[in-house]
Amino acid sequence: MRTLIVVNYPKDWNFGIDDVEIVAAKNYLTDPKYAEIKNARVFNLCRSYRYQATGYYVSLLAEARGHRVFPNVSTMQDLKSQTIVRIISDDLDELIQKSLKNIKSQNFTLSIYFGQNTAKQYDHLAAQLYNLFQAPLIRAQFTFTKRWNLMNISPVPVNEIPENHREFVEQFAKSYFTKKRIYTAKLPMAMYDLAILLNNEEKEPPSNKKAITNFMDAAESIGLRTELITRDDFSRIPEFDALFIRETTNVNHHTYRFSRRAFTEGLVVIDDPKSILQCANKVFLAELLNRAKIATPRTIIVHKDTRETVEGTIGFPCVLKQPDSSFSKGVVKVENRESLTKEIDRMMESSDLIIAQEFLYSDFDWRIGILDREPIFACKYYMAKDHWQIYNWKGKGDDKYGMFDAVPVYEIPKNILKTALKAANLIGDGLYGVDVKEINKNALIIEINDNPSIDAGIEDSIMREHLYLRIMKSFKERIENLRRVREISL
Repeated sequence: MRTLIVVNYPKDWNFGIDDVEIVAAKNYLTDPKYAEIKNARVFNLCRSYRYQATGYYVSLLAEARGHRVFPNVSTMQDLKSQTIVRIISDDLDELIQKSLKNIKSQNFTLSIYFGQNTAKQYDHLAAQLYNLFQAPLIRAQFTFTKRWNLMNISPVPVNEIPENHREFVEQFAKSYFTKKRIYTAKLPMAMYDLAILLNNEEKEPPSNKKAITNFMDAAESIGLRTELITRDDFSRIPEFDALFIRETTNVNHHTYRFSRRAFTEGLVVIDDPKSILQCANKVFLAELLNRAKIATPRTIIVHKDTRETVEGTIGFPCVLKQPDSSFSKGVVKVENRESLTKEIDRMMESSDLIIAQEFLYSDFDWRIGILDREPIFACKYYMAKDHWQIYNWKGKGDDKYGMFDAVPVYEIPKNILKTALKAANLIGDGLYGVDVKEINKNALIIEINDNPSIDAGIEDSIMREHLYLRIMKSFKERIENLRRVREISL
């Protein structure tokens, strides 16, 4: 397996480590030869892991390419979450107090390089923190107020390693790259209680009020107690056996933190954090679908150094997409060079990479609902009146949305169904809505949604109450399977 150390600038890494390749981040993101590597360990030592910055995309595309990357995007999000830091501080409290009991100052910084610290007495604490935040270079900040508390975990930019630590870093890196590591975690016992996360203020939620009632009725009919929760109920997650997120998800959002916490606590969760991370970013999906050779409209990932290729490669009109756009928001059609330049400039203010895609018109898009790697519903979503998208956010009243036709699963064209299943299976076995455009009888994937709309009167028009029952039965089966696994492990 090839080992790649990815940095913003090769000069950032000047340690003598054998059998590793130093790669500039720009090259890793844009050079096709790195996308073609089948087995690689990627150590992302970029200067920043900020959301949608270059370092963020190194880890995101590494995951899409099937590379094992440190840190992965989940870890990046955890590093920014004060809630998760507080949970970790509580969980490791005994070890923290024991490790830091002899420190006289009010503040203490623990540098963790490839799982180790320069002082042996902190090795155990450093190893435990690394197990929870698997990033090569991190720094933990502790403050003493009657007792020691972990206040912050942050990455250490490779170019900011203190000079007197560099010898240790080189030693730890050499040791790290020659070892195999296996980390396991036990999941706590679960109970048969289902939490449904909602935002009552959301204007366009994934499920309307009637659908939520239907979910609750279906759950209770098979013995699952349900409770509606909101973002204020984060601390209550361990009380439940499963979490069903019926609020629009995003990575930099409390929905992701709920999903991540639920997963860590051993709950069955839909949408799971991996699905949110992967489906929420169109750059990841573009890379993933391309590697799997699944047909899409002609698509390129645009970097500031490749933006001039859009016109020649895609042509006009074309569609530009913000990586984390949803419900047609953050998606624009450009007709000429002037508007192309303007929109790329605007989008790149918040993301180092965006998507450019050829424009293909169709009267409708297919939405195939998939759960447990099987289709559970199908709809044709028609374009909004006098608009090129399903949603027209500038429209008023009924003109804001297109019409729909629910279609029985057995009537889905075979190529549409096959392509949708193949795409969703790349993500996992959760609940997905796969959007497919049918052009000249060919199936082209538009996107994979981790949080598909299931509204009473639309997606349930064919299956009615059986659709809700199908989803709730999946929750119950997952809970029981997890219980069996835990019982076997005890």
